[in-house]
Amino acid sequence: MADPKGFLKAGREVADRRPVEERKNDWHEVYPGSPGRALLPIITEQAGRCMDCGIPFCHQGCPLGNIIPEWNDLVWRDDWDGAIERLHATNNFPEFTGRLCPAPCETACVLGINQDPVTIKNVEVSIIDRAWESGAVRPQPPEWLSGRTVAVIGSGPAGLAAAQQLTRAGHTVAVYERADKIGGLLRYGIPEFKMEKRHLDKRLDQMRREGTVFRAGVEVGKDLSAEDLRHRYDAVVLAIGSTIGRDLPAPGRDLGGIHQAMDFLPQGNRAALGEEVTGQVTAEGKDVVIIGGGDTGADCLGTSIRQGARSITQLEIMPRPADERPSAQPWPTYPMTYKVSSAHEEGGDRVYAVSTKEFLGDDDGNVSALRLVEVEIRDGRFEEVEGSEREIPAQLVLLAMGFTGPEQGELVPGLGVELDERGNVRRDDAYASSVPGVFVAGDAGRGQSLIVWAIAEGRAAAASVDAYLTGSTNLPSPIRASERPLTV
Repeated sequence: MADPKGFLKAGREVADRRPVEERKNDWHEVYPGSPGRALLPIITEQAGRCMDCGIPFCHQGCPLGNIIPEWNDLVWRDDWDGAIERLHATNNFPEFTGRLCPAPCETACVLGINQDPVTIKNVEVSIIDRAWESGAVRPQPPEWLSGRTVAVIGSGPAGLAAAQQLTRAGHTVAVYERADKIGGLLRYGIPEFKMEKRHLDKRLDQMRREGTVFRAGVEVGKDLSAEDLRHRYDAVVLAIGSTIGRDLPAPGRDLGGIHQAMDFLPQGNRAALGEEVTGQVTAEGKDVVIIGGGDTGADCLGTSIRQGARSITQLEIMPRPADERPSAQPWPTYPMTYKVSSAHEEGGDRVYAVSTKEFLGDDDGNVSALRLVEVEIRDGRFEEVEGSEREIPAQLVLLAMGFTGPEQGELVPGLGVELDERGNVRRDDAYASSVPGVFVAGDAGRGQSLIVWAIAEGRAAAASVDAYLTGSTNLPSPIRASERPLTV
């Protein structure tokens, strides 16, 4: 193990963020340099807190099966080459997960039973950031080609993970993306202040050097028919995500100024990257209301602050979570506790236990206010609190209430794959759809979930595709498609 007494000598410390007044005026990551660099002065001590448990529940908390105690021990011993080798053994993109994952591994940490858990997420990103700087991350092209071809539809984390695994197995892989640049929601859905796109671009460059082909600006099913796709490729991986935003059909929903979060965030990201955005929806000078208290809502909050909103209110229908782990969510399950993201530190109001009754408009047909009512949970149902109605001003309303399934367009019907009762693409335990040779990975099959589940499913689907094409596989398959999260 690392330091046998590390957890007794040192408390949990995380990387310090830049001052609020500094960071909310730019689009750079909220950590100075990077979260990995910010933690370097205390990284050895923090890695040394890992107890190398006999049964490491952090493995169970991570869908990728990251070998956390091993790379904690290697960091403590200053063996950074060994640490990145162990980290990459289970995770293709730790620079993404180390910035974007909510770290269910930490809530499953055995030390967290009666102390603060190990700083797993920060140690992870420190390893990969240092590896990039030292040149330890290099292309791994295959030694020979199989002569088989695979199309991956969608370039988010699931699609990229599947593509990298299959390319390294010797198959010729092409990744199709309907947006003008590769990356999916990693590119335009994640704000720059959470993950600068230079990290994505470095990884894409590595994948190009390994042999993966990227074809952006191609909407499969429209620009390339499903029939042509099946004719050109020996196998297809659907990694199209879950991108249909959940709507709020309250009176006044048709007023101007009410937008889905994923209509707002990509425009803001493009503008932050210096791209010209015609007709951009912006928060500048407006009273902004964000409906939804999750990560997407927090992204809208941080973006609105940087765009110069006059006021920002984030609404959540559920009661305010407890500060400590609830008794009904014992270790090692993922607890629903009160969390403060970097965006919440920067401003805005958070209002819990309220429901939107009506959108109110002005004479021009644009939203001007919301009528809210407080709610209580009684017998498992939301009940309005009598006399609690009130109005709050809003010239921009952003719906950040999650996603209901993948967009079908012309691709899904064209392939003829079956859907399940939730509208996701049906697949078996080996990620195979109802159509031979067509596989499904990530949110398109699982439903809205975490980046670690997307990468894990991309890796597992790649193993199934490899076995389908060659009769066997040496690629790791971390999870079956039917497995559901135990911690998140």
